[in-house]
Amino acid sequence: MLRLLADRFLLALLGVVALSSVLPVRGALVEPFSIATDIAIALVFFLQGARLSRATVIAGFTHWRLHLMVFAATFVLFPLLGLAAGLLVPTLLSPALYAGILFLCVLPSTIQSSIAFTSIAHGNVSAAVCSASASNILGMFLTPLLVGLLFSARGSGPSLEAVGSILVQLLLPFVVGQVLQPKIGKWVIENRRILGLVDRGSILLVVYIAFSHAVVDGLWHKLSALDLAVMVGVDVVLLALVLAVTTASARLLGFSREDEITIVFCGSKKSLASGVPMAKVIFAGQDTGIILLPLMLFHQIQLMACAVLARHYADRRLKEMEDEEEEALPAQA
Repeated sequence: MLRLLADRFLLALLGVVALSSVLPVRGALVEPFSIATDIAIALVFFLQGARLSRATVIAGFTHWRLHLMVFAATFVLFPLLGLAAGLLVPTLLSPALYAGILFLCVLPSTIQSSIAFTSIAHGNVSAAVCSASASNILGMFLTPLLVGLLFSARGSGPSLEAVGSILVQLLLPFVVGQVLQPKIGKWVIENRRILGLVDRGSILLVVYIAFSHAVVDGLWHKLSALDLAVMVGVDVVLLALVLAVTTASARLLGFSREDEITIVFCGSKKSLASGVPMAKVIFAGQDTGIILLPLMLFHQIQLMACAVLARHYADRRLKEMEDEEEEALPAQA
């Protein structure tokens, strides 16, 4: 079911990109569509705040070693690998695509898919809920700050002075949602399917506007098939390295199998739901369409790879349980 939903959303994303390529927003329509996307972004972060239970998040922070591992992978390991990818510029990666890779590397983890894969793999689900939720909360602070630091060093991206206003645009709706969470949290959870459509619709709207601007500026004339192939390759290598490092680190530090699963799945994800609206705010006035391409590709790659990995963990656990049952039979006899 998770893979099916992911594929449907991927098809919707591809459909929006195709629509923006054939019928981009132009002229007098740009302003009303921009206002609509600003409202959609505020709604996305408001709903995130309204969904998260403060009690659950606070309770989960007791497992601080696990959360530090996840945060280190999300906000330290990924950015370091992103900086290392700068060695491919300009021979294999264009500066614009590298900006997209670097932006991808400073985003927070996902919430829904991290928890879903952890559950399928028989990991520590409660810790996954807390880690993924906390990653998104911290991401509203750390992602704009990291973008300001890393991109300013390259002479592009928002200035450090602009980070404060960006934080207000992203954080204020979330805080309002958190304040109202005790009153509307139950209603939000009960209507999560309908509100999930609002979330996805908001993302699709932002992607449509971003790619419309990029198409008008000649995106498909600037981007070749080789560029796309290189970008997919960089995304695959990036994910493989993070999966390998998080797995090896969790085992080296003596975490249990359940905690290892949580660290691997929460530490290797990057959130499309947070990344798309953040890009619209952080890179206002810039070509966000090409910046979002690495993230959109990484989103699907991580879902496919982690679906296989989660099934591997689950099958391994099932085999262990069967072996335990077989060993118990002679003893009972």
